[in-house]
Amino acid sequence: MSDEKTKKKSPSIDQWLKETKSESAALQQGMFLLHNGVVRETPRRKVRQGIDNGSKVIGMEFSYDAAKVARAIAETRKMNGIFHVRVWLNEGLLKPGDDIMYVLIGGDIRPHVFAALEFLVEKLKNECVTEVEQLNLY
Repeated sequence: MSDEKTKKKSPSIDQWLKETKSESAALQQGMFLLHNGVVRETPRRKVRQGIDNGSKVIGMEFSYDAAKVARAIAETRKMNGIFHVRVWLNEGLLKPGDDIMYVLIGGDIRPHVFAALEFLVEKLKNECVTEVEQLNLY
């Protein structure tokens, strides 16, 4: 990556929840869901397609398009029953075990919150971020 960035410090989820519960819409929210994506050692190709060449992930270049992320968040906020959406994305060269992203959704009932979390994480992963695994090849 020509504009090399170092990874960020992960946020405090306790702080996120404290802040969220102090907002005006807090009393309308009956559920919060959190997604924490982490760099794994197992390559994507093995997990998703069953292709195992014996390699392991030793690093990942991670970046994102901030404008696309903002649009994805705005779209999620418009979903039925959703009152809170918060996203944190890492960047730079990450290693196995490092946090990639946190997504917190707050809403009225379980089906709405699950649907919003699934929608937003899929949108982020498929349209907003770039993940390039660095593999050790045996």
